Amino acid sequence: MKRLTFLTAFIALTTASFGQSQTKEENLKIVWCEEYKWKIASNQEDKTTHFLEIIPGKDKIEKWTMLGTMMSLKNTKITKTEQVVDMYRQSSLKESPNAKLTILESNDTTKNIWVLFKIETQSFPNDPKPESQLYYAIQGEATLYVNFIALKEKALPNDFVIKWTKVFKESELVYQ
Repeated sequence: MKRLTFLTAFIALTTASFGQSQTKEENLKIVWCEEYKWKIASNQEDKTTHFLEIIPGKDKIEKWTMLGTMMSLKNTKITKTEQVVDMYRQSSLKESPNAKLTILESNDTTKNIWVLFKIETQSFPNDPKPESQLYYAIQGEATLYVNFIALKEKALPNDFVIKWTKVFKESELVYQ
């Protein structure tokens, strides 16, 4: 979706968060498929969020074919994955009433709860181009990590979902 959707979700989730002190530095390590020779399109960080966008090496940010995003919402703790899903459902429907959100997998019973879902959008009111994303959100000790991979397509191909589901589910929380 558009960056506004993500920033809206960031602000809402950050507002709903509560402070916790972190004794060790935690990060989510994702091994992005090397075949795309990723490059950083944007990297922004402040006290509450870290937002990183990557695109294939051959792409330009203005005309990307695939977009990966890693978001860290610092000092944000959710108790149910549905909180993330609801936030993105509301944000995506504001961007496009035709957006379809599908939960693929989730686990609210593990220490680090997580959810995998997709949002598929045929078009936007002011933009006829489609865009769809596969999201993976996982709760760290005191940071909520929300990541996605996007294509400019009305729907995500099944092989794409399978490939990127594996990438996201093989990610791991690392501590320094």
